[in-house]
Amino acid sequence: MRLLLMSDTHLPKRAKMLPEQLLEEIPRAGVVVHAGDWVDTDTLDLLESRSRRLLAVYGNNDGPALRARLPEVARAELGGLRFGVVHETGPARGREKRCAERFPDLDVLVFGHSHIPWDTTAPTGLRLLNPGSPTDRRRQPHCTYMTAAVDDGRLSEVALHRLPPR
Repeated sequence: MRLLLMSDTHLPKRAKMLPEQLLEEIPRAGVVVHAGDWVDTDTLDLLESRSRRLLAVYGNNDGPALRARLPEVARAELGGLRFGVVHETGPARGREKRCAERFPDLDVLVFGHSHIPWDTTAPTGLRLLNPGSPTDRRRQPHCTYMTAAVDDGRLSEVALHRLPPR
């Protein structure tokens, strides 16, 4: 199963639309994961209409309309792995320990908020992934998203994709 991971789209404040390269990935994904900070419901509607399956949460910049449709934490079993999605995980320092304690029942946690790509594994085995932002690079050199594959309880082919400048 192919996964498409994104977060912090902030539309239409940070960009007018999702990058074409990212939109082209949607039909290839068995599951699209969005870790919050959508800002508009149009992007949620778009991903719901184009995705085979959407696993998503709201972020700190998402208002009542998005919070009414999305949870703060989402969980799903995908390909034999227990996934969780949350927007905020707190400061980078101590993140692995803190998340492993908060989510002891997960194998993979996808998060956002910082716009900084992240891929680490806690001592407990919890894999932490932040795909960055496809529309707002902040202090990063590129806007980014991630893809991965999951099969028979194994996460593989985790890749960070850099988007060309707008």
